[in-house]
Amino acid sequence: MGLFGFGKKKREREEAEAKAENREDEAAVDTEETAEVEETAAPTDVADTYEGRGESYGPWDVDDENVPDYDEYLGLGSYYLPYLAGLQLRIKANRSTQEILGATISYGASSLEIEAFAAPKTMGLWDDVRADLLEANEKASEHAGVFGTELHLPVTVKGGKTVNTRIVGVDGPRWMLRGIFSGKAANDDGNSDTEALNKYFADIVVERGDEPLAPRDLIPMHPPVTPAQRQAAAKTEDQADDKEHLDDIPDKPEGPFDSDQQTEVKTTLSRGPMFSEVR
Repeated sequence: MGLFGFGKKKREREEAEAKAENREDEAAVDTEETAEVEETAAPTDVADTYEGRGESYGPWDVDDENVPDYDEYLGLGSYYLPYLAGLQLRIKANRSTQEILGATISYGASSLEIEAFAAPKTMGLWDDVRADLLEANEKASEHAGVFGTELHLPVTVKGGKTVNTRIVGVDGPRWMLRGIFSGKAANDDGNSDTEALNKYFADIVVERGDEPLAPRDLIPMHPPVTPAQRQAAAKTEDQADDKEHLDDIPDKPEGPFDSDQQTEVKTTLSRGPMFSEVR
């Protein structure tokens, strides 16, 4: 009995050790997967060209296969902005027409101005825009950055103060998104402002739309729409669609419905293909 008991304990100990090893292996795999997700959450490699947009990084297009869920983003028409704790948003608009022209994000001691432009179908726009900026500003200089080749441009503001800016451009399908970083984020030296706003810019989702636009035209924008407002609008639209479907019911009785007629209409909807459309 003693020998058998020892063997049983040995087997139990070996099984426990095997389970512990399995748990360690699973934990290692989870850690590797987590590290991979964190590594691809935002671009970090400095290069002359920006590769991986739409696959590993953003800014994203609404039709990208790996586009993040932007249901909880703030909608501005041409793009959707993610939320970031401590962020402040300013909307740039034409004073006379009230047309929305862009948005500026303030975060910490930095800011990020965001504009989305229409671009040609067959080629990018950023190379041409960057060349024009270089020609027009003798103090501008090109540098490799996490979004590809970027411009560093000192800008003189009111009061004669000079502010350094870092201008990046990312080409997407028929659009270009431009970001102007200033403050601490103008220096791509790994400070917390730069890292946060680089990731923020990479998380933006652009919606070009089907409207015919000339290259370099701003993609139309509208005042900010919150997720709750979008959901309410979608619900209202669905209700309106439901009423339109009811108008198309074959042999719909005329005049006020009595109880029998209401039952008939409900049966028609539940049996026919129109019910799936209503849902």
